Amino acid sequence: MSFSNTFDTTNTGSGVSNREDLTDVLTILAPEETPILSSANKQRASATFVEWTVDSLSAPNTTGISEGADVTAFTDQFAGRAKLGNRVQKFRRDYMVSDLQEAVDSVGPAKIAQAEAKAIRELKRDIEATIASANTQATENGAGVANALAGLGDWIQAGAGSAGVPAAFQTPSGSVLDPGATINESEFNQVITSIFGVTGTTSNLMLVADTTLRNQISDFARTSGSANDTIRSVNYDGNSGSIKLSVDLYESDHGVVSIVNGNPDCMPVAGGTAGMMGYLVNPEYYGIHELIPMGSTRLPNLGGGERGFVDCALTLGVYHPGAHGKIIDPS
Repeated sequence: MSFSNTFDTTNTGSGVSNREDLTDVLTILAPEETPILSSANKQRASATFVEWTVDSLSAPNTTGISEGADVTAFTDQFAGRAKLGNRVQKFRRDYMVSDLQEAVDSVGPAKIAQAEAKAIRELKRDIEATIASANTQATENGAGVANALAGLGDWIQAGAGSAGVPAAFQTPSGSVLDPGATINESEFNQVITSIFGVTGTTSNLMLVADTTLRNQISDFARTSGSANDTIRSVNYDGNSGSIKLSVDLYESDHGVVSIVNGNPDCMPVAGGTAGMMGYLVNPEYYGIHELIPMGSTRLPNLGGGERGFVDCALTLGVYHPGAHGKIIDPS
């Protein structure tokens, strides 16, 4: 039995005079990276519906022209041009601190400035989760339905999606991979090759990968996929104290892919293998259009304490859905 009651700080006894050991360290345990949002080109929007035009080249013609042949037929070079667009969506996070809380000393601290900063961090995660989602486009109707942007998952699919993408500009089926619970290197290369078949360029791609997919891509450095040699050999520098087996830069025959970790709280859950999700995007062919830049507004203090909100209005521009790919296990 304890001689004193240091364990009891509520009832009478010596424990009530024990000082509290509360440090000034404040830890927020939540992923905050926003790689899709951070990598996007930023542009200014001037309307609630942002549009852009897309065009394509006709198939190569190898037929020769006879000597002296006149030009009797003419081609409308713009017959295949189409217009795509996405709705601007508004994002908002509110904050407040009571007048008493503002006055007292606290760990952290917990003042109005810190509440405002935390709301901004939450707002960035909201945006990342929305543009990484498969959300469909919606139009304000004045009866409860708000403007909503179509996310990458809706744009990058072998179909028209909610934006009504014409067939000529849709993502090819070869660029949308459902590998199930496991992806191999050959399948990954097929997606890259499919994207190359649309763009014809080996410009750098970026794979924003969720946790399981990221781990499996790293296994490409360790396993060869061969029936005769299941372990890939690794060169070791005797002057180094570590061997790197993760893959951050994947060099394929049809492009270099930068592998980045997607925010696990913001990547969509497909319903199949947890974390088996990734977007293979070309940063040149998508961007963010801001109608209202991110900012903070303080509201009147009605007696209870300081309060306000942070907000912004923006949309996702996917300038050519065929220039991107997707890896997903929806089963």
